[in-house]
This record gives sequence, C-alpha cells and structure tokens, in this order.
Amino acid sequence: MSVAVSLGLQTDKPVGAYARLATLAEDLGFDGVSVFSDLLYQPPIAALLEMAHATRRIRLGCACWNPFTLHPYEIAGQFAMVDAASRGRAYLGLARGSWLEAIGVEPSRPLTSLRDAIGVIRVLLSGSGEGYAGRAFRVESGVRLRYPVERPVAPLLLGTWGERGMALAGELADELKVGGSANPAMVGVVRSRLEPGLARAGRAPGRVGVVLGAVTVTDRDGDLARSVARREVAMYLDVIAALDPTVRLPEDLLPAIRSRLADGDDEGAGRLVPRDVLDLFAFAGDPDDIAAQAQRLIDAGVDRIEFGTPHGIDAAEGIRLLGEAVLPQLRR
Repeated sequence: MSVAVSLGLQTDKPVGAYARLATLAEDLGFDGVSVFSDLLYQPPIAALLEMAHATRRIRLGCACWNPFTLHPYEIAGQFAMVDAASRGRAYLGLARGSWLEAIGVEPSRPLTSLRDAIGVIRVLLSGSGEGYAGRAFRVESGVRLRYPVERPVAPLLLGTWGERGMALAGELADELKVGGSANPAMVGVVRSRLEPGLARAGRAPGRVGVVLGAVTVTDRDGDLARSVARREVAMYLDVIAALDPTVRLPEDLLPAIRSRLADGDDEGAGRLVPRDVLDLFAFAGDPDDIAAQAQRLIDAGVDRIEFGTPHGIDAAEGIRLLGEAVLPQLRR
C-alpha cells in the first residue's frame, strides 16, 4: 500500500499513556502518530518527547503548532528537540488554529504570519545566520540557535481548509492536511487549490502530499461507535462543515447543533448529525465500515490518512481494532 496511515492523538492523557499508545501503534504497523495542539489541551511537546523515546520507527509530529500562540522561534526549538529525541523521525506542522477568541487572540494577516513563521523556522534550523525580514516575524542577521540540530530542514505540513492557505502549501510545504474531513471529494479540491502555489514555486504536480484526518471511533458494535462519534464530531462540525465546498447541509442543522453545544448538551448535539453527514466528517462504525471509508479516500488519490482521536470506546482497544482489522484490508 503506497498510502500512509497514521494516528492522531488528543493531548488530554496522563503521563505514560502516550508512550503506551505510540508503542502499540508502532507494533501494529501504523506509519506515524501525530498529536494535536488544540486550544486549552496539554502542550504537545511533552507527549511527542515521551513517544520519541518509546518508539524506533514511526514518524512523529504536531498537527499543528500555532504561531499565534507560540512564537516560531519556540516552534523551531520544540521541533528540534523532538527530531533529536526520535533521531530524525519528526515532522513540523503549522496552522492558524481555531477558537482563539476564547483567549483574546485575534489573528491578523494569517497567511503572512504563516509564511513568515516558516521563514523564521527554516533560517533558525539551517544555522545559516542569514536572518529573515518578515512583516509578522523576523530574525536578525547573525542570530543562530545555540545547540546542534538533528536535521537542518524540517519536513513541513500545513493544516488548512482555505483556498489561499492551500496555495501557500503548494508553494512551501511537503504535506497539506485537511483536518476533520473524511470526504473523498475534498481530495480533488485540495489538488486543484495546490496548483497555483506549485506553479508559483516551480514545483512539480504531486510534490505536496494530501492528508485527510478526522475523528475516528470503531467498535465491533458499529451503531455504538457511530453514537460516540456523533458526540465527538459535533463541536468540530460547527467550525469546519461550512468550509467544505462539496457539502450542502440542511440550513437548520448547524444552528441546532450550536444551540445544544452552548447548553452543554453534547449528546443532544451529536444525535442531530445524520449518518451521511457523519461519514463525511468522521470515520465511524465497525472495522469494515472504517476500511470502506478509508478505501474511498485511497481511490480518490489521498497520500495519507490519519485516524484521529478517540479511536474507540477505549482508546487502546480502538487502536488495536484499527491495526488488526482495518489496516490489513487496506494493504491486501
């Protein structure tokens, strides 16, 4: 199978759990483990270092660090730590992020900031000391990191749904991730939106890998898995459903979900999500259901699939089911 399959973990776990789950993922044959950096969850660096020391093969990274809440200088340093601890198995993810208004952060010029963050990180990791004069972030000439790095170039992933963000990924990134999507139709949308950036940078078509990832819940009881997934995906639908240009939702769906979430009724919000909508924004059901969803993405031309948290009714059991009953169907 040429398509990579990774896991995405939320950073809400006790110390030690990340190592156990990453070791399990490695033993089951997954290609990598990402951790999220969602607002108000644990900082990803601790989980990444824990997993780096516990594993030997799998790729590790944050999807994604946010330059509006963490300066690119700090992001460069945290990536360098994970890359050294994993002996060159890390990747670096960047995104604008969501829900920032809750902490009084109002991102301005997001694309300029992302471009400049990439420039600062690349200059610092390279050790060239040439400086970077950006509009949002800058580094003075002669400034260098005061420690050795494992690799002077970080494999870069951009997380975005936006048309201009995808064009930026075409210009500068190695991968583009559409988080919260299991929709095969989005693969073609992403490919077309990458093209202006690829052309601008003189890069070949296919140079940027397309990654789709979403909430994943699997269980031998597919109906139970879907009920849990509906609750998990409801809060994300409020943010991302309107961003998918291939989907037309009932006009009253998102307001009704939003109202129940505001009242703290996550279960009620989840019950409103129809099966056909759920299948576009989550991987949910028994292992055969998950494999069929993933195969549709593979047929659409995705380069990597990321099965996101919580994976199952119990995280470890969900990961085990994905590894033992889903991966073999994708690799035969």
